[in-house]
Amino acid sequence: MIDRLRRKFIRICMLSFAAVFLILFIAIYLVTEVQTSARLDTLADLVSENDGIFPDFEQFGLDEGQILPPEGVNQESPFTTRFFTVRFDGEGELASVDIRAIASVSGEEAQEYASAVLEKGAERGWVENFRYKVYNTPEGTAVVFINGTDTRELNQRFLLTASSVFVAGSVVVLLLVILISKHAVKPAMESYQKQRQFVTDANHELKTPLTLIRTNLDIMESENGPNEWLSDIREETGIMTELVNRLVMLSRMDEDQSTLEMTRFSLSEAVSETAAAFDGTARERDMTLSLDVPQGVCCTGDEAAIRQLLSILLDNAVKYCDKGGTIRVGLSGGRHPVLTVDNSYAAVDSVELGRLFDRFYRADKARTYGSGFGIGLSIAKAIVEKHRGEITVSSLDGRAIRFRVKL
Repeated sequence: MIDRLRRKFIRICMLSFAAVFLILFIAIYLVTEVQTSARLDTLADLVSENDGIFPDFEQFGLDEGQILPPEGVNQESPFTTRFFTVRFDGEGELASVDIRAIASVSGEEAQEYASAVLEKGAERGWVENFRYKVYNTPEGTAVVFINGTDTRELNQRFLLTASSVFVAGSVVVLLLVILISKHAVKPAMESYQKQRQFVTDANHELKTPLTLIRTNLDIMESENGPNEWLSDIREETGIMTELVNRLVMLSRMDEDQSTLEMTRFSLSEAVSETAAAFDGTARERDMTLSLDVPQGVCCTGDEAAIRQLLSILLDNAVKYCDKGGTIRVGLSGGRHPVLTVDNSYAAVDSVELGRLFDRFYRADKARTYGSGFGIGLSIAKAIVEKHRGEITVSSLDGRAIRFRVKL
């Protein structure tokens, strides 16, 4: 249990670290994309407002009547900005292609880019690595394309570097988490060890007086004969003994070192034989027990533990099934066999299904003492987990309870 808790702590820490990085990575990516688009849009505005030509930097200044250059534009911008312009006349026919400021695009390619942009119908956007702007001129429509290849490659290298740093950081964080996980789970480990020690001590301390009580009962009954009071004492002693045994069993199931005898056995036979043992009890309570168990379904596991699991589920179904109700046991084969146990229960909506596997929890608070301890389903869950399986509980249309076990 402690090892599982430690692994869970490490997993949560690493998932949290990965989630934070992923959020930061997405945020950085979006910010860089927005900033890149905004910067290239600024350049596209300058070119479009200057009739498809990058303006001379001397147009900007601090003298009266002059404007300041936009943010990100400097004296080198006319020489570092690669762009081309495609113009169309009022009829939508190609008027001119200006590729003087770029050498990597031919006239035909420029025309194809412009035609694709006009089909999109958007004023701004991306075509491959070119940021474009569509604007109107006295002669018709024009499209200016700003080359964003260098900027995008720079952004990609930055994101790649950030990813490399994350991978390296993840290794360091993993090592640190592994080191501190021992200290993080230490309080839980100490508490768990005390709990186990308490259960072990209670088992030894309780078994001796219970054995003495049963022995004295046998002596008193042999001398005085059986009577009502001695029968009540024997019954309560039996209940107490069963509770102690179940607590010890649950404690052992919680131990990571506890092992199961894994063998290949017929699950179909185990289900059928276990269900047959509850058929008489179900009939006495006016219940119908039906089986849908195909032959030949096998699984690998501890057969005794699986039979105990079936007994717990069927015992729970009998106890909480409505009078005159139906209990159905189903089994399906495959690589991972699935077992279902359903029982009709009109008050299913009042049951806290999420707590049924909690220790000492009873769905029906009105049940009398001796009808159960509330730890049977906890043992069932522990058995399933030992087999690396899954057990769930659900409501069937508000009229029945279903336990589903996937082995």
